[in-house]
Amino acid sequence: MHAVDATLHALADPTRRAVVGLLRSGPQQPSQLADRLRASRPVISRHLRVLRRAGVVVEELQQDDARTRVYELRAERLVELRGWLDEVTAFWDSQLSSFKAHAEKRPRKTRR
Repeated sequence: MHAVDATLHALADPTRRAVVGLLRSGPQQPSQLADRLRASRPVISRHLRVLRRAGVVVEELQQDDARTRVYELRAERLVELRGWLDEVTAFWDSQLSSFKAHAEKRPRKTRR
């Protein structure tokens, strides 16, 4: 559950969710993310650090320039989160189905 907790924490911030949204189209440099989100590079850097520590993104060095970093999504964390959400959804679907069955069994009172 620790991985799901870290992922939920990382995705709780709207800017980090926006970063994840941008990274869905492919790997990007922090400067590209900052430009697209109209945020400062230090701000984006802090958000990327949180996402990286949670395992949501991975940082890679460019082969041609070791000073350039590129970030990309790490699907495993999102798959784990999806699995947890599916479990919660299944639980509530079951609860609501039971409630519906119970409500439909009760005799209806007629008005006079």
